[in-house]
Amino acid sequence: MPKSPVQPRPRQAAPSPAGPAAAEPFSHSRAGDVFQILRDGQARTRAELAEITGLARSTVAARIEALSAAGLIGPAGEAVSSGGRPPSRFAFHPSSRVILAVDVGATHVLIALTDLGGRVLSELRESMDVAAGPTDVLDAVLELCTQVLARAGRHERELVGIGIGLPGPVEHSTGRPASPPIMPGWDGFDVPEYVQRRFPTEVLVDNDVNIMALGERANFWPDAQDLLFIKVATGIGAGIISGGLLQRGADGTAGDIGHVRVPRGGEVLCRCGNYGCLEAMASGPAVAAALNAGGVPANTGEDVLELARRGNLAAIQAMRQAGRDVGDVLAASVNLLNPSVIVIGGGLSSAGEYLMAGVREIVYQRSLPLATARLRIVQSMAGDHAGVLGAGRMVVDHVLSPASVERLVTAHAQA
Repeated sequence: MPKSPVQPRPRQAAPSPAGPAAAEPFSHSRAGDVFQILRDGQARTRAELAEITGLARSTVAARIEALSAAGLIGPAGEAVSSGGRPPSRFAFHPSSRVILAVDVGATHVLIALTDLGGRVLSELRESMDVAAGPTDVLDAVLELCTQVLARAGRHERELVGIGIGLPGPVEHSTGRPASPPIMPGWDGFDVPEYVQRRFPTEVLVDNDVNIMALGERANFWPDAQDLLFIKVATGIGAGIISGGLLQRGADGTAGDIGHVRVPRGGEVLCRCGNYGCLEAMASGPAVAAALNAGGVPANTGEDVLELARRGNLAAIQAMRQAGRDVGDVLAASVNLLNPSVIVIGGGLSSAGEYLMAGVREIVYQRSLPLATARLRIVQSMAGDHAGVLGAGRMVVDHVLSPASVERLVTAHAQA
């Protein structure tokens, strides 16, 4: 498994598109600004911080004291002395606080507890039908969150935020699902407010594919400024990172490629009400239905994967065709967005090269040569943990922004 992600408010926080830290002037004058220098984990002395920031040593000492009192940084040994007593060094203390990361899928939920450095401390996975409705699902999620905290031996007072991914469009500024096609009863539901009744902390909610893109990039492709994460499972969607920034679109539906019409879609009815959608042709249930119609018993995407693992030729061919269908949509996306990396994840991606071969075949055939000259199409390295890693990252970037750290330090001083 990869390692590396207060007072309740009526709505979730709304970081700027450039990220919380990028939206704020970096003056070095606040404790929150000084902390940003230490976020890389490198230990530094007071003198080094004074040189970097241009602040007086007495001011730096005060900021170090405040950050240490809040538990965000701690002693990290001594530097080499040039004469006299060796100066003390200080470094980020990621284990001082924890984050709950929740990945809600169509048929499952995975919950992980991480520290501020993204290290997974504990996790639980359960089968769960998102169609059961928001209160039933969230009540179960909150109970699992309590169990995860207890298993890791961490207290609720150490919790600084909860990140949640949902399998449908989300209005990120409010945390409310927006007309999600496979989530009856969730439209407009105030997820942050409901969760904060149990855990009065920061709650951030996003589409599951968006957080998967964040998790995959943060842990495995940190230098990729233009990346697409494609989830192929019960549904199909894309998380778009362009210019280093996650693109959500005006209403949270950016990347909803599952409802783009594909050439061989014909009159196949999709659950969205349209015909010929990619999801109706290449999702796990769609591939299973096609095999069933051809006389090969399969009811779910897992059935298809098992057949392919056993070498069933029909299943292998169906997986490769699903990859071609995904490639049809991605070829246009490559020409439009020019990513350097396309990551294929989700349940069906575990079939490995069968799906990937179909995707590569069509993308390299139909995209512009210049757009594919340096393009890499790869299988997810985070696997089924991409969602929780991304949910944790989303919260870390928010709660460790200069303004959020400043609030935490102030609240600790006033406590």
